[in-house]
Amino acid sequence: MHVCDFVTDDRVVWVISLRARTRKPTARTRRRRRSYRTGEVSMLRFLLLLTLAVSPLFGPARAAVAADAVRHRVLANDKGRIAIVSAEGKVEWEVPTRGTAHDIALLPNGNLLFPIGARTIVEMTPDKKEVWRYESKPKEGYTGGVEVHAFQRLSDGRTMIAESGNRRIIEVDRDGKIVREVPLTVNKPDAHRDTRLARKLDNGNYLVCHEGDGTVREYDGAGKVVWSYALDLNGQPRTPGHDGHGTEVFGAIRLTNGNTMIAGGNNNRILEVTPAGKVVWSIERDELPGIRLFWVTTLQMLPNGNLIVGNTHAGPDNPQLFEVTRDKKVVWTFKNWDTFGNDVAAAQVLDVKGRVIR
Repeated sequence: MHVCDFVTDDRVVWVISLRARTRKPTARTRRRRRSYRTGEVSMLRFLLLLTLAVSPLFGPARAAVAADAVRHRVLANDKGRIAIVSAEGKVEWEVPTRGTAHDIALLPNGNLLFPIGARTIVEMTPDKKEVWRYESKPKEGYTGGVEVHAFQRLSDGRTMIAESGNRRIIEVDRDGKIVREVPLTVNKPDAHRDTRLARKLDNGNYLVCHEGDGTVREYDGAGKVVWSYALDLNGQPRTPGHDGHGTEVFGAIRLTNGNTMIAGGNNNRILEVTPAGKVVWSIERDELPGIRLFWVTTLQMLPNGNLIVGNTHAGPDNPQLFEVTRDKKVVWTFKNWDTFGNDVAAAQVLDVKGRVIR
């Protein structure tokens, strides 16, 4: 008996080679050798087929899983910079900025729209040339502070801007002229907390998150509130701090089914709410294995139905972003503490095919 190794696909299959040892081959021995050789070939064929059958369980499968795994490039702001990070975690593009951004966007033309201060937003080309800028100022009759926490480039080329302090939505053209103004209802005025994320909807209305009021409101073009949802404490006591609990809502998007997906901010949860105000889907603070929700910020609904979620102020034990299915399976997490820190409130996953709602 002789043992040799047969190598295929970087794995070793041990093949037993049977060799009869006799003195002078007789007719009976020759028949036996032919039988041995036939059996040897059959065994080799069997082992080769077995190798092919089980190969998906070993090395090549690992490569296949890695190739098919969910991966995203990420645009985000933190640590004094706006940066695009590859799926491998390498910084592809970055510019310095001041303060913390609460909104950010990669535009269809390849340019980026982002804030460079509390009330100034710029559009910048990939080669870092500034091509547009708008600075919000106190409106007539108002002498307090103004902050911008949300903006959106519209399909007609205008830019929608939510102005805290001024308590209004404006649309400005490329020349910086205000072409539309929509007053907002704010029960607890505060230039820092009047608004968080805001979006113009397909129906022409505006969906606005009011952090200080703990309420999401939909406005028509005249500023009339046509829908609202107020967050509650979910049976828990209010606690202070970035790791605390409250009703300071951060983000909301309108889904194609007419429901509204809400990023609860320090409400520490995600809610899907019907037009009638009924919660039909949610992710609670400690519902996902290995993830604890703190200040829930970014929301992106992907074409496959999965949801991108920003988990701000959550610390290094938690991902800064993650992707979750509708059956609450986490399929992707983003942890890049070299480039970003604990305050990734504005982020966008890139290179997603199809319409993304954000």
